[in-house]
Amino acid sequence: MTTTTVHNDLNPEIILSTADHHQLNILAMAGLNHTPEQSDNLLYELERARVLDANSVPADIVRMGSTVRYRTDAGQEPQVTVVYPVDADIAEGRISVLTPVGTALIGLRVGQSITWRDRAHKRHMLTVLSVEQPGA
Repeated sequence: MTTTTVHNDLNPEIILSTADHHQLNILAMAGLNHTPEQSDNLLYELERARVLDANSVPADIVRMGSTVRYRTDAGQEPQVTVVYPVDADIAEGRISVLTPVGTALIGLRVGQSITWRDRAHKRHMLTVLSVEQPGA
């Protein structure tokens, strides 16, 4: 007898500030003509997010401008800052929220894991290890 295990995508609760949620909705809608798949992915995340006023968002939540250290399913521990596309510079560790990893990270908190798909549709998992807010 053969047993098959089905692995569903891991979609933990995410939290966004009202301001980030609003700005990211504008970005995702504007990107539908240029980066439709990634814009759709961001819209999906925004739709399922719990939206709070900025003062109620816990300090360990990945926000726009947050510097995040995370563990990949390959055991690497990169540190990146999640930014808008215009500010992205991979050589400087600034990744766009419109990249698959950026979209996966936004709204997560320390200790949470999420599965995400790269541009080749391969599934990966990452776990947030630390979050530093801008100006902290």
